[in-house]
Amino acid sequence: MFLSAAVRSAVSQAARSLHQSAVRAGAGGIFVHRDTPDNNPDTPFEFTEENKKRIEAITSMYPEGHKQAATIPVLDLAQRQHGWLPISAMNKVAEVLEIPPMRVYEVATFYTMFLRKPVGKYFIQICTTTPCMLRNSDSIVEAIQNKLGIKVGETTPDKMFTVIEVECLGACVNAPMVQINDNYYEDLTPKDIEDIIDELKAGRVPPPGPRYVHNLHNRFLYNFKVICELIVDEDVCSFSIGVADSPVSLQAD
Repeated sequence: MFLSAAVRSAVSQAARSLHQSAVRAGAGGIFVHRDTPDNNPDTPFEFTEENKKRIEAITSMYPEGHKQAATIPVLDLAQRQHGWLPISAMNKVAEVLEIPPMRVYEVATFYTMFLRKPVGKYFIQICTTTPCMLRNSDSIVEAIQNKLGIKVGETTPDKMFTVIEVECLGACVNAPMVQINDNYYEDLTPKDIEDIIDELKAGRVPPPGPRYVHNLHNRFLYNFKVICELIVDEDVCSFSIGVADSPVSLQAD
């Protein structure tokens, strides 16, 4: 039963359009810059006075003549200030670090954490790699799309939410999961992600981390059921898995 469920999920993955990786949809984008009205060398960008002080603190940690080592943290600072990285922001980073702009472009186009296209206020990255796929991340993708009325790789008309698929985010033990801005939300059900989106729409940031407390009962039974079906013939054990406060029936022939 477990393997058949995995096969069904794999088929569903194949049936969807080609995987919307971070590079293809929002985080990274194409590797050759093309000027646009909102992304060109004249796009206004200047570090705030507060961030200039932060840059001084960051660069002071590196030896004299090695400001280039601060490229990643200063790019991150620029992105947090602006929301994404237009080429003018990259040029400003090169200016303050006293390095050729190409050295900044190389970093910004390599790491998918740097966003070279505008994204919504809440940037939802959903993992659909193998562990999350086996834990039915497809249902989370579907729930997000239905809730927001957009497809993977798109942004809501009000610029509040952007959704993309990404590769493994390193929280496999609590799959399926999503990253929203800096926060991880793990051990999700479709209802969990709908509730999280509702909270964000209301201007509240839900506590990050596993929804494990909410799903502990069913998670334990699911894992126990999987182990039983892998070790023993499927007909020998059957488990009825309900919500956390419902009775559990176990039968053995």
